[in-house]
Amino acid sequence: MTTYADWRTKYRVRLCWIDAFVVIWAASGAYFIRFRMDGTTASTQDSTSYAVLTVLLILAWWLFLSAWGSRDPKILGAGTEEYKSVFAASLWLFGLVAILSYAFQFETARGYVGLALPAGVLGLLIARWVVRQLLCAERSQGRSNSRVMIIGGPLSAEHLVRSFVSHPQAGYQPVAGYLVGVPDGALAEDITIPVIGHEQDLQKILNAIQKCQADTVAISSGAQLAPEQLRLLGWELAAKGIGMILAPALTDVAGPRIHTQPVAGLPLIHVSTPKLTGGKRVAKRLFDVVGAVLLIAFSSPMLIIIAVLVKATSPGPIFYAQSRIGKDGTPFHMIKFRSMKQNADAELQRLLEAQGTAGKPLFKVENDPRITAIGKILRKYSLDELPQLFNVLMGTMSLVGPRPQREGEVALYDHAAHRRLYVSPGMSGLWQVSGRSNLSWEQSIRIDLYYVENWSLTQDIVILLKTFRAVFGSHGAV
Repeated sequence: MTTYADWRTKYRVRLCWIDAFVVIWAASGAYFIRFRMDGTTASTQDSTSYAVLTVLLILAWWLFLSAWGSRDPKILGAGTEEYKSVFAASLWLFGLVAILSYAFQFETARGYVGLALPAGVLGLLIARWVVRQLLCAERSQGRSNSRVMIIGGPLSAEHLVRSFVSHPQAGYQPVAGYLVGVPDGALAEDITIPVIGHEQDLQKILNAIQKCQADTVAISSGAQLAPEQLRLLGWELAAKGIGMILAPALTDVAGPRIHTQPVAGLPLIHVSTPKLTGGKRVAKRLFDVVGAVLLIAFSSPMLIIIAVLVKATSPGPIFYAQSRIGKDGTPFHMIKFRSMKQNADAELQRLLEAQGTAGKPLFKVENDPRITAIGKILRKYSLDELPQLFNVLMGTMSLVGPRPQREGEVALYDHAAHRRLYVSPGMSGLWQVSGRSNLSWEQSIRIDLYYVENWSLTQDIVILLKTFRAVFGSHGAV
């Protein structure tokens, strides 16, 4: 069995070597391009000085990556904190170089910095992404995981188990449950891990941890442990080198909304209210307009070719305008390339009734006979959705947002689901990069609500990058 310490050490060593290779490549490459490939631009003295600076820069860069916690196992495998740490460490280093250059009147060549910084940052981010894919592949095979024993009440423990199991890339493998103070407590039938204890006795909890060979303990809400017991448990786990995680009863809340403040010895967690107003709203709209204009310009030849193919292969108009519900429940017409035969809407209800899904949300027809031959190709790669870029320009849609739904689907919303209408629907979104039409109604709503509750411009950019992979993988296409 690979323990937490084993995989953590192996992974950190791997990152140390990879970081060293990338920063050596970036700094020495900038040096040779700037001072060796064009010998007329610098004196021998300058070349020697920059050779020394290059060596110092490599060492400092490598140390900064460690000092900023970019190799901390807690942030590896999932989330954006690893990439943020790499970016922050690099910017701080070159900022320090600029300050020292000014203080000691050493004029650092702009060409040197202009090559080393972007090449190094991009190289580090790409290398970290590749290594992360390898780690995620290992974790999907049951390796490089932390073995977690979950302490808490039945409901909170079940939720935590399902969350860990549904995100194996996070690296937490539940191995046992301990339902403190619930003698008759049991986990749901679909939870396969055993319950190995109920007593509030600290020694019995420690024995249970040793029995299931856990290297991490996750304490969820509902754990009937006194503050003094939690403190003693933390001390014992720290002495044994076992990780301790406190999982509050918060779901679908991202890091930027969470702020921890120590008060009277208590780590109070403040959860800010999400607001897409003011500067944030302007930034998102500007991002949409600029992005849509660039994408239309880039894809204009493809738009023309698709329009010709649609018109030539089946009778009817080139575009299809479908009524959808937008921001604040306002209806709008979403533009698509026509991928079905004429009067397809008139047959929808009959087909839904035939397959027994007429009254269900996210309704769609399986093996839809209305789709044209060219329509199947357009839908497989989501090319039929390209005209929605004009919806983005008009302001009825966004590049990224919740999936736009029909009025019949919105009529089935409960109170929580209506929250997704807080922002404009998107051409792409978390739903698309998380499974697209393979998602259930509950999963789709939860993902859309997560996006609304935790919006950030950085997240929009990441989703757009992931969309490219999801579309060309054509998984879950509708």
